[in-house]
Amino acid sequence: MKIRLALAAGAAVLVAPLALAATADASLPPPPSGWTQVWADDFTGSAGTLPSSANWIFDTGTSYPGGPANWGTGEIQTYTTSTSNISQDGSGNLRITPIRSSSGQWTSARIETQRSDFKPPSGGVLRLEGRIQMPNVTGAAASGYWPAFWALGAPYRGNYQNWPGIGELDIMENVNGINQVWGTLHCGVNPGGPCNETNGLGATRACPGSSCQGNFHTYAFEWDRSTSPEQLRWYVDGTQFFTVTSSQVGEPYWTNMTSHNGYFMLLNVAIGGAFPNGVAGSATPTSATVSGVPMLVDYVAAYTRGGGGTTPPPSGGTRDAYSTIEAESYDAASSVIKETASEGGQNVGAIGNGDWLQFNNVNFGSSAPRDFLARVSSGAGSGVSGLVEVRVDSRSNAPIGSFALGNTGGWQSWRSVPGNVSGVTGTHTVYLTFTSGQSADFVNVNWFQFRR
Repeated sequence: MKIRLALAAGAAVLVAPLALAATADASLPPPPSGWTQVWADDFTGSAGTLPSSANWIFDTGTSYPGGPANWGTGEIQTYTTSTSNISQDGSGNLRITPIRSSSGQWTSARIETQRSDFKPPSGGVLRLEGRIQMPNVTGAAASGYWPAFWALGAPYRGNYQNWPGIGELDIMENVNGINQVWGTLHCGVNPGGPCNETNGLGATRACPGSSCQGNFHTYAFEWDRSTSPEQLRWYVDGTQFFTVTSSQVGEPYWTNMTSHNGYFMLLNVAIGGAFPNGVAGSATPTSATVSGVPMLVDYVAAYTRGGGGTTPPPSGGTRDAYSTIEAESYDAASSVIKETASEGGQNVGAIGNGDWLQFNNVNFGSSAPRDFLARVSSGAGSGVSGLVEVRVDSRSNAPIGSFALGNTGGWQSWRSVPGNVSGVTGTHTVYLTFTSGQSADFVNVNWFQFRR
């Protein structure tokens, strides 16, 4: 999403698609075979509501505090949290809508994931994927429209001067309503460097089967650490259209963009700026640009495959409900952190109201547990407490068990707290969900298990 001009088209390589075909609207698909979902949002909230603040940070104004003006791109809109600019539509989509006021001022929206640790496990692969409909506008009416789905290196947060060294992965970009998807890597130094800044290294191609505008297509990016040299790959509807290798980037630039904690994902629709201006050959937007055409996002998800990352379930893909389940071995989660536990290993922290942890394939066997036991701690302030709840198969299902927790004497002052559970047998997805009457964090979790 940084400044760049038009990029040449790249070769297309057909691979097996990992997501739904770009036809009718769809809910979040199950993880493809061999992949583990580590995070997702499918925007199933009520019509006119904002996306979850547990999942997303809302960028507002015309820059980060202390960051480059106009977001470093020359775009002209102001980002807001108004539901006129960003809201869920009640049909499983997020709508980001740029709007021009009667005085000619543009507003739009930009969000970024709370999590900033998206990274492949050592020797494995990371896949970032979104099913998106670009704004359904073309020709002169689309002048200046700039929808994007992309990712920035975690160290950019709070610094804002270390671009492009920390890495930028543009998974889907489009300008001026052209039937093209652009995929781009930004890295190294600016200007010049291994990524030819400020343009970046990139490729573009038409959307397969149907136009990018007004139709859902699945845009994806993979970072593959299982190959030598490592690869970065861009896809649309399962068709690979661009690749960059670590040897192309070279050192120290590859290490600079890959050795930090990971990346956070972003969604936005900008108006104007260097990229649409460069493609148009003149300033955008114009008096012919229409207001109010949204980008629709069906879902965004992150998957990993292989390697030695998050602790996998034992016993051939299932977890024993009656053995210790380490909290940090979750298969998916909300905006939480992993940190070193005073008892050894890691715990999951920064847990508050609305947060959750997901554990796939938990096998309860043929007889139901009598209770569950969780190793928890809390340094929450006076009056701050909440419920640790267990749900199965869906976060929206009623809890099968719970217990309340307040301050235990510190964030590393651990207690084993039991809670009764109703009967459950067989293999299920288990969720730990966290509910509180306050917005402050109230609990850390080290591990849990069920008991007969």
